[in-house]
This record gives sequence, C-alpha cells and structure tokens, in this order.
Amino acid sequence: MPLNPEAVGAVGDVRTMSWSSKDALLYAVGIGAGQSDLPFTTENTQNTPQVVFPTFAVVAGSGTASAGASAMSQIGSFNWALLVHGSQAITLHRPIPVEAQATTQDKVVAMYDKGKAAVVVMENEVTSSDGEPLWSTRSAVFIRGEGGWGGDRGPSGPQNEPPADTAPSHEITLQTSPDQAFVYRLSGDRNPLHTDPAFAALGGFDRPILHGLCTYGFTGRALLGALADNDVTRFHHIEGRFSSPVMPGDALTVRIWRTDHGVAVFTTSVGDRVVIDQGLARFS
Repeated sequence: MPLNPEAVGAVGDVRTMSWSSKDALLYAVGIGAGQSDLPFTTENTQNTPQVVFPTFAVVAGSGTASAGASAMSQIGSFNWALLVHGSQAITLHRPIPVEAQATTQDKVVAMYDKGKAAVVVMENEVTSSDGEPLWSTRSAVFIRGEGGWGGDRGPSGPQNEPPADTAPSHEITLQTSPDQAFVYRLSGDRNPLHTDPAFAALGGFDRPILHGLCTYGFTGRALLGALADNDVTRFHHIEGRFSSPVMPGDALTVRIWRTDHGVAVFTTSVGDRVVIDQGLARFS
C-alpha cells in the first residue's frame, strides 16, 4: 500500500516515556558540549545544578515509549531508505527536566504531493506525568517516490530569511569531531547511514553523513549561548529546515540576526554552503 492521504488528522495513542540525568548528559556530549558547558555535561559540579539543552526534546525518551500505535504508523507503506528529515521545530513550555516520566502523543497534520515525492508533517505533544505541558514539536519528512496522487503541493517560498545586506548580530563557529556520529547515535538514532560506509554508499554518499538532528543540536547550542546567555529559562522556540548534508568533522558556522524583540533568524553553514536555513528562534 502506498501513502494514504486520508491519514491527515490521524492521532496516535497516548504513550508513556521517560529519561534520566544520564540521557541528558549523553546528549550534551553528542552535540559537542564539554568542559565549557558544565551545567549541561555534569551532574556533580560544585554549585552547578544540571540543566538540559532545549534541543534534547528531539531525543528525550528514545527507546522507552510504552506500547501503542503512533500516528506515523498510519500514513501507509513506503521505503524508509528514501525518507529524509526535512524540518524540525520545538516549542518549549518550560525548561526540560533533568529526569522525568512523561506522556507523548503525535498527530499527522499535513501531507503534501510534490510530484516525485511526498512531504508528511507531524506534530507531537509531550506532557509531564502530573499533566504539565513540557514541549511541542513539529517536523516534516520528505519521502522520495511517494508523490503523484494529485494532492496539494503545500506552502512554498521564502521563510525566515535573514535581512538583505545586513551583517549578522552574532556569528559562532563550532567544530564537529570526525567521530561525532558515534556519540550522537547513542541518544537513539542508530541509522547506519551515519556510521556504515557501505550503507552510506547505497544512499549516494562517499562516506557516512552526520545526523541532521546532531547539526540541529550544535545549532541550538550556539543560539542558546548567543541569545539567552545559556539560560534555559529564556529560550522558548527553535525551528529550521535541513537543506544540505553535513560530514562528521565539518565546522558549523551559525549566523544569527536579531530581527525583533525576542526574535531572531539564523542559518547554519559549512563554509559557503548553507546546511540549515529558514531558521527562527524565540527567546526572552
């Protein structure tokens, strides 16, 4: 069975999940944090309570969800090797707890026909065990070979573009390690595309590529520091589109333009090549 456009509106089961202090620490080192980020990378530094990077939301609870059907499982059949992550947004309702039990529920909110491909948009709500909203996510996946049913092509055109001919308010370069994917994968994404040269070759790459959400985490680190002085209580939203792959060992340059009170747009680049665009952050 191909993709089922009638799945738009489908809601997954409410499932429980959990994460620990160790999970948050492992994620932090997976996105390149270390000695200069002790509140995020240690739990026992004197007078330094542990806190959690906002982008941890994309991996929190990996592998711990209780039984139940996700909304994504209802969209039809397709070749998972032809799926790539298109975009990711996180809206934080409060700082992410160091450890917690929570509930999660996803929903199919849109399915667009791009002709030779399909775009599926999902939303997910995460709530603490006592009913407090923690965060919401919105993501889009691009599935090659699954378009052509005559559906809506969806929105297009520029979004969150940096001001023309204006220098960025901040420019931060962060270095990834040649072995970055081997640490990041331990937070949940074991796709061999990121570690197995033979599998990467099947996807048309001469070597394994870095997880897009690892690049996203590096970007979130830069934004948190530049816009909120690493204060997780002041960071409220991040979104961006994955526009080009990154190789482990690449240097990531995040350029940030403050466009309004508490609002900034950003790009992430490797050299002159933009790898995350349409970036938007909200902070206080």
